[in-house]
Amino acid sequence: MRPQTPAQRPVQRLAQPPAGKKASLPTATVVICAYTEERWDWLQQAIASVQSQSVAPHELIIVVDHNLTLQKRLLHQVTGAYTLENNGAKGLSGARNTGVLAATGEIVAFLDDDVVAHPDWLRRQLELYDDPAVYAVGGQIDPLWENGRPAHFPHELDWIVGCSYRGLPRVAAQVRNVIGASMSFRRSVFEDAGLFDERMGRTSSPRGCEETELCIRTAALRPGGRVVYEPASLVQHHVTAARTTMGYMLARSWGEGISKAQISALPGAPRRLAPERRYVSEVLPKAVIRSLADGGTAGLARSGAILSVLAATAAGYLVERARRPLASVHAPRRGAGKMEAAS
Repeated sequence: MRPQTPAQRPVQRLAQPPAGKKASLPTATVVICAYTEERWDWLQQAIASVQSQSVAPHELIIVVDHNLTLQKRLLHQVTGAYTLENNGAKGLSGARNTGVLAATGEIVAFLDDDVVAHPDWLRRQLELYDDPAVYAVGGQIDPLWENGRPAHFPHELDWIVGCSYRGLPRVAAQVRNVIGASMSFRRSVFEDAGLFDERMGRTSSPRGCEETELCIRTAALRPGGRVVYEPASLVQHHVTAARTTMGYMLARSWGEGISKAQISALPGAPRRLAPERRYVSEVLPKAVIRSLADGGTAGLARSGAILSVLAATAAGYLVERARRPLASVHAPRRGAGKMEAAS
């Protein structure tokens, strides 16, 4: 059964793409979601990096997640961008949906507010859309550590801080899903498959996987469709010291387990969880062996972190599966229905 169409939300419709001959690359809307003034300097870096791209986006949309002070500051101090209020549920998924509904580009690209994009970031992603089968593209996300990489933090766990991790392809390759800090979709994906599920994604808790769920949902509707990971599309992601503690790592892992439990109950999802199975059965064991072989306190700390994160993720997964009936997972989800044109 197809998910129900969500109630329409009033969203400002921006100017249509210019008429005339179509460019060799598709037009792109870049969406940056922001929620706090504490990241103001980083947000300015993110905006500047988009405005300095070798291929200029058709438009830049900044969506503010229920923070009137930040919204006013952006309206007064930032030029060359549209600033919108999140008209959906509070959180990242609602903010992204607001950006999608306002976007007019053929491609909708997303960049986190604490990310700095390299000049060719957008071009490298847009080039892959010359293949009609490609419906989403993700790029490489390198951590920009506040105090350097901690000794206990192995490369295999960089997903915890929203970055590319050891185990991903080293060259452009097909993958199951993109990573939220740097990704893009054909706008037709949202028209056909619907918006981001607003019951998933970051709010006040460190969960995620709304982009994974969307990719899985789209794959079911587009047999033969492809999601591509392009390491040449590069960004750097600020990582504060607070996000490198074992406490944060375990909380994030617990949230990831909950999110994966929600995804595993979706129709057709179990057979699409092969990347997780490979990660657990191949990537992590090699990482533990490598860390132990390194020896010393740092090696022991890395192997201990891997095992602890694995245990926390599994616990979150099992608790959520036991708590959430399958019927509630399969119920219509606000924000996950077919998109209708905003007026």
